[in-house]
Parts: sequence; C-alpha cells; structure tokens
Amino acid sequence: MGTGEQIITVVAVLLGALTTHLTNYLTERSRKKHERSVRWDERKLTAYENYIDTVRACIFLAVHLYEVKEGLRESDQDEREILAEIRESTHRRGRAFERVLLLAGDDVVEAAHKLSQVALEVDWQATGKVTGSLAEWRDRNRAVFGALTAFYEAARQDLGVSGSVTGERHPQRDLLLPPSQRNS
Repeated sequence: MGTGEQIITVVAVLLGALTTHLTNYLTERSRKKHERSVRWDERKLTAYENYIDTVRACIFLAVHLYEVKEGLRESDQDEREILAEIRESTHRRGRAFERVLLLAGDDVVEAAHKLSQVALEVDWQATGKVTGSLAEWRDRNRAVFGALTAFYEAARQDLGVSGSVTGERHPQRDLLLPPSQRNS
C-alpha cells in the first residue's frame, strides 16, 4: 500500500470518527433538551392541576357559605367554621397561583389572573364583602366557570395538548341547578 493510500485510509478513519462523535454529541444534546422539556411540562401540569383544584375548592366553599347564609342549605358547620376553611383554602389558592406564575407561558398567566379576579368576586359575595342578588351570585359563578374553561384552554395549549374543551363540539354549559332553583 502506497503512502497516498495510507493517507486516504487515515483521513477516512478520522472523518468516520469525527462524524460518529458529532452524531453522538448532537443526539445526546437533543435527548437532554427533550428531557428538560418533559421535566418542565410535568411540573407545569402539576402546577396547573393544583391551581385548578384549589380554585374549585374555594368556589365550592364559597357556594357552601353563601347557601348557608341565604338559608338555601342546612349545614353541620356554622358560618365561622366555613369562613375559616375559606381563609385556609384562599391561602392555598394564592400559593398555587404563584407556582403558575413561575412556570406558565403568557397566555396561561393572563388566564390565571382573570380566573383569580372572578374567583375573588365569588368569595367576596359569599363572605358579604360585596352585596348582590341571587341573579348576581349566579352571574359571578357563571363568570368564574367561564374563566376556568379559558384557563383550561390556555394550559392545554401551553402543554401542547391537542383538542379543545370549547367550540362547536363542546357547547357552552350553564350552571347545574336543582329543578326547584332553575327559574327562581
């Protein structure tokens, strides 16, 4: 084998080694980037889940208090006990909101701000910080569940989840009320 052939062989081996190294490097870099992305998506999902759970808990506690105060429901708890639960739940909702702010994209953050705003209006009427009629109460509850749906949409998009929870295939839904309260 001549010197020229030996040089070509050495260059081919070096080129093969360089190509293998570059391919391994790019593959590993892509894998690590994907792992980071998945890790953050998991944390986002947990934060969004927790926020939704705490918002819903606050709403249900506010409904409980409002119905007890208005004589629409009997309860084993008095108003003070329910108010204490609302305060504790509101603190959890605030902490969950902060986690969303840390992890979410712009659209999710805006949806969370809107949801927090309308959820507070429900709390305020239930606790008596603002007054309102039963119709206003129901409007506030419709608004909070509309804002919750908007939050779902924004969170799904942020996480790359296909589909939608609104639109033609999912018509807008109203509050579920017992027959005796639907038209009052």
